[in-house]
Amino acid sequence: MSKDLPQTIRLNQSDNVIIALKDLATGSVLPGLDVPLAEAVARGHKIASRAIAKGEKVIRYGQTIGIATSAIAAGTHVHVHNLGMGGHAEAQEFSTEVRPLPDPGEKRHFMGYHRADGSVGTRNYLGILTSVNCSGSVARFIAEASEKQGWLDEFENVDGIVPIVHGTGCGMSGNDEGYDTLFRTLQGYARNPNFAGILLLGLGCEVMQVPDLVGRGRMRSDGNFRYMTIQQSGGTRKTIERGIAELKEMAAEANRVTRAPAGLEHLVIGMQCGGSDGYSGITANPALGAASDLLVAHGGTTILSETSEIYGAEHLLTRRAVTPEVGAKIVERIHWWENYAERNGGEMDNNPSPGNKKGGLTTILEKSLGAVAKGGTAPLTQVYRFAEQITERGFVFMDSPGYDPCSVTGQIASGANLIAFTTGRGSVSGYKPTPCIKLATNSEMYGRMSDDMDINCGDIISDAVSLEDKGREIFELFLRVASGEQTKSEQLGFGGAEFVPWQMGAVM
Repeated sequence: MSKDLPQTIRLNQSDNVIIALKDLATGSVLPGLDVPLAEAVARGHKIASRAIAKGEKVIRYGQTIGIATSAIAAGTHVHVHNLGMGGHAEAQEFSTEVRPLPDPGEKRHFMGYHRADGSVGTRNYLGILTSVNCSGSVARFIAEASEKQGWLDEFENVDGIVPIVHGTGCGMSGNDEGYDTLFRTLQGYARNPNFAGILLLGLGCEVMQVPDLVGRGRMRSDGNFRYMTIQQSGGTRKTIERGIAELKEMAAEANRVTRAPAGLEHLVIGMQCGGSDGYSGITANPALGAASDLLVAHGGTTILSETSEIYGAEHLLTRRAVTPEVGAKIVERIHWWENYAERNGGEMDNNPSPGNKKGGLTTILEKSLGAVAKGGTAPLTQVYRFAEQITERGFVFMDSPGYDPCSVTGQIASGANLIAFTTGRGSVSGYKPTPCIKLATNSEMYGRMSDDMDINCGDIISDAVSLEDKGREIFELFLRVASGEQTKSEQLGFGGAEFVPWQMGAVM
């Protein structure tokens, strides 16, 4: 770190904590702090900038992140030992801070795969989509046999074959919220523009019936769609043979599609954060928010999700909702989650995770305030259920758990053709068929894990790079990746284990 850079940062004038920007030793004399540091504090963690009484609100970002559970002296570490949730209700205001984004000027484009339904893909995969866990192994056998035979090499415009397998589809009710959610998820994957064709594979006797997906689901509009069940095809070997034959026909069709210019209104980017730390809300998340605003100004769409990780910060979104009705959908989802947690014996403050806490985050309120920064400043145009097809452009919200693979699964089912993922601890994952851009929140982790990270946002602190400039850097990478540049997770081969539908309801 440069010697002339500060050792701490105060994020808002009303804050009663400051954030350590490096590991600080006991006795350190810090600007803006009237007493020497009472104890060693790790980077990313909070320091009381003044005495805080027991029961007093602790303020970061100009917002409440919890209540002091004991008296906190100035210059001492503020964390799980002296900070708890407490009361946190904020007055809900609707559509009071809706501000149009400035005209971005020059019209931009990316090179994508144009589909029959008007959407545009950033990749050109064939998918083997399974209706049930029981067909998962055979789906993998088909993909593996196709790869060994090498026939896909003849189709230079096809990126590969992706088996989409999961652990559900049977042992469930056929008429409840869990069934409807899985149905939407499978339907959404079949329609995702990053797939040039889909082979739907079932066992035959499962609750999630293939005929229902084909008929009521209306899986694809381009005709490059096939389906079968293992039982009707004559078992494993015959299904593999037939599956390969079907994929060869589909590959020939997919290969006819080549990249062509597309306006940025066809980019749909799911935004995630995982393995967060105390820097997440200072560097990568607001930088991604700046990139989100740029894309939305160009007519594109960004998706914020992880409802359990906006808890306590939802008021920042309701104020930006284009109508009170849209804002009310956010509040309704929060209430649904409170009930969901209660009936399942959980609690909304079971987050941050141990890794998050080690990185400096203490309460879900603190994590949520940093997480919402990914959404920039654009108006909130709509709120969607998990895996519900996105029809409104702009900045939108999709309901999901905070569990990253599950949340990303919903975003891809909703239509995301690119994922942007911020991380402070070092998450590794990928999400075929959709490329995933990894944004590191701090330079130290980026240095350790540069083979997995696409952009270092830690230089916002270490080199005083502005959020605006970093947002522009992220935005430009969006366009390059959308046009075919591989992300680090793609180069490493991630994406075969991260399809995680949200399982709700009783397993029977």
